[in-house]
Amino acid sequence: MGKQEFLDRLRGALAGLPLEDIEERLTFYSEMIDDRMEDGLSEAEAVAQAGSVEEIAAEITGSIPLPKLVKERIRPKRRLAAWEIILLVLGSPIWVSLLIALFAVVLSLYIVLWALIVSLWAVDVALFAAALGCIVAGVLLLVRGASLTGLALICASLVLAGLGIFLCFGCIGASKGAAALTARLTRKIKSLFVRKEAVK
Repeated sequence: MGKQEFLDRLRGALAGLPLEDIEERLTFYSEMIDDRMEDGLSEAEAVAQAGSVEEIAAEITGSIPLPKLVKERIRPKRRLAAWEIILLVLGSPIWVSLLIALFAVVLSLYIVLWALIVSLWAVDVALFAAALGCIVAGVLLLVRGASLTGLALICASLVLAGLGIFLCFGCIGASKGAAALTARLTRKIKSLFVRKEAVK
């Protein structure tokens, strides 16, 4: 693939982003390809080293803040007619309340997800704290002569510490999963505001 074809495909993949961002990224990749060609690579090799258009477009889209994408997407491309404005105003009690309800449901689900993660970590910390308390109490009871009770508490502390370690792995996995879900949702929401054009 040649440089111009690469830049055209990249422009198509970035359609829907703010124009200044598109031009900035196209200039960057154009200069990068030129620099590699000056270093002795052929045009096709320099383009191949830049990476695939899809990966570059995904990376660029991921780096642009969501409010900037939303602002670009909702910016009217033309002036609204009077009848369109009237319909928007008359329908606003319905569509605004539905939009708020949808936002509230999605936000509450997201908060519940992270509240569960925080609760798991709290249980894990409580297990370790209980294990520490049991071992201290067990040692104190051993020193005072209550050996069976002291040994039972030390054994209980080992069980609690083991449970805490196992739960720690679960907490780490759940936290990573929730973070990955958050990243995936963010990319999905961003993709709703990026207009895709057919790549020529």
